[in-house]
Amino acid sequence: MASSRGLSRIVRIDYGWNARVNDAIRRSRIDTFERTASGLLTKRANLYGEAMRLRDRMAEIENETAAIDRVLKKLGYEDDQDTAMPCQKCKALFGRAELTRGILDTLGDATGPMTSREVAQSVLSLSGHDARDRGLMTAHTRRASKALRLLKEGGTIAQSNDVRGNVLWRVRRQ
Repeated sequence: MASSRGLSRIVRIDYGWNARVNDAIRRSRIDTFERTASGLLTKRANLYGEAMRLRDRMAEIENETAAIDRVLKKLGYEDDQDTAMPCQKCKALFGRAELTRGILDTLGDATGPMTSREVAQSVLSLSGHDARDRGLMTAHTRRASKALRLLKEGGTIAQSNDVRGNVLWRVRRQ
């Protein structure tokens, strides 16, 4: 049972809100969303921190697994250790030919030649992934480099080098 003091805060069910509550809600929706933004930023920071902890834990597990494999090898274990590993799901970032289309779109819109990393960063950003993730960026740069080499062999794009020897890519104009 609510006290009489608590009833002044309860919203009436009849047809609308208590005028005082209604004004406060309207003002907060119109004027500012500071608390909402603050809460969302806090949640985002917490999730990012959790992701970093999980990434660190994954690295620890990989190191421990490698150490166990070395010990097994020293003990004379001859069978393939990978056959005893459970199957892992492979998360595909891009669908069939989606990476190639993204690369061609990126290079076609570019004002000048781009490095493999710049192409990968642009394609990741266009697809909605976080290009600030170092692990994802490194893995994706390798995939993009492979796709760029295949496109070069097909004659779609051209490769050149800058003064430092970095490979630059551009769309070949017919």
